[in-house]
Amino acid sequence: MEIRWYIFLIIVGSSIVTVLPRVLPLIVLSRIQLPDWGMRWLNYVPVAVMAALVGQELLLQDGNISILHNIELLAALPTFAVAIFTRSLLGTVVVGIVSMMILRLL
Repeated sequence: MEIRWYIFLIIVGSSIVTVLPRVLPLIVLSRIQLPDWGMRWLNYVPVAVMAALVGQELLLQDGNISILHNIELLAALPTFAVAIFTRSLLGTVVVGIVSMMILRLL
């Protein structure tokens, strides 16, 4: 089997570009002490990322904001209620799946 060097260089370059943004902050931040306000700010990052991902899935259909005739948004309402009141991951997933199933059947 012949090795094509440009493909090999593309793979190596892609791996470097992928690893650097993940490893460099880890190395730098492991050696310094962040202030309390910085640590509190970093606690909100996972919530903000999840909200952005979920919000985009719930509100956009075919690249446009859609609130009317949006079954994903309707299914999210009971799912969010179960998540807030029970704090159960399994219950939340089951309610979300059942909600989508019922709304798609209707």
